[in-house]
Amino acid sequence: METLPRHVEFVVREQTGGITMSQRRTNSLKVIPLGGLYEIGKNMTAYEYGEDIILVDCGMSFPEDEMLGIDVVIPDITYLKKNHERVRGIVLTHGHEDHIGAIPYVLGDLNVPIYGTKLTLGLVERKMQ
Repeated sequence: METLPRHVEFVVREQTGGITMSQRRTNSLKVIPLGGLYEIGKNMTAYEYGEDIILVDCGMSFPEDEMLGIDVVIPDITYLKKNHERVRGIVLTHGHEDHIGAIPYVLGDLNVPIYGTKLTLGLVERKMQ
């Protein structure tokens, strides 16, 4: 059985009216940690493939002592705001605050479906009230 390499590249050639055009298209999975990497809290990872982005988790963390006046810390979603039309949804792994805590803040900028277990979605529903 043949397996595909991790990075798959396709070259498409079309013949149109005697003119040959080449279109190069790269399909590779991009894993973009937006929070939770080398830190506790703010868990959020974007998985981008082609024109689609799926988010896994949407967490928050609590401020450090020197962050006076800050109540919660959420991941930087600037990239997601710029590409909001490509974000297909958020998958939540479980209901701890470091995985669901930023949902109320993120949903203000991204209108996407949220997927998770009944318990996790119940916690998110309660959080949104």
